[in-house]
Amino acid sequence: MNSTPRHFTRQGFTLVGLLIIIAVIAILAAMLLPALASAKRKSKRIECVNNLKQAGLAFRLWEGDNGDKYPMAVSTNKNGTMEYAEDGNAFCHFQVMSNELSTPKILVCPADDRTAAASFARLKNQNVSYFVSLDATEVRPPMLLTGDRNVTNGLSPVRSVLELRPEIPAGWTEALHNGVGNIGLADGSVQQVSIPGLQQMLKHTGDSTNRVALPE
Repeated sequence: MNSTPRHFTRQGFTLVGLLIIIAVIAILAAMLLPALASAKRKSKRIECVNNLKQAGLAFRLWEGDNGDKYPMAVSTNKNGTMEYAEDGNAFCHFQVMSNELSTPKILVCPADDRTAAASFARLKNQNVSYFVSLDATEVRPPMLLTGDRNVTNGLSPVRSVLELRPEIPAGWTEALHNGVGNIGLADGSVQQVSIPGLQQMLKHTGDSTNRVALPE
């Protein structure tokens, strides 16, 4: 007589236990997924910083072999890229440093949807995630050298050249690192900066225009 109630009691307990387990899993997932997403974004940003550090080192190595000048200040007749500056062909400034960069893969930020070029010979703007400062020089360490391409200040680039004037508020779009970005300076360092941090940085570069070639 008591077997049937006991049977239903055990079945009811199993169902309740299953529901509790499902609820616990759902709560844990809700807690962990944002943390995992944040960790993934942080990992991509760190890798982007490493890319810019390698690019900065390549600039300095190239400079050491070419009269202490970056490619943007050396004529194409001497294997530089000076004549390409006004056209905003950012990829050209990286392309001439193929020996120093070793691989075009480091020119693509892991948070970007762009793909790396198969070789430096095939490199185009579409294979680059970073801008190049056209007036950077090692003797002015605070100047911008490279940085994430999603920089903006409300002005329209002229032939893919954007002026980041200190008096005009600059910032980042949401395209790569959710409203923040990475900047490589002329002294070889790389900084992760917010929008206010970028605006402060531009005030201390010592340059009135901070012209950058965007890889558009």
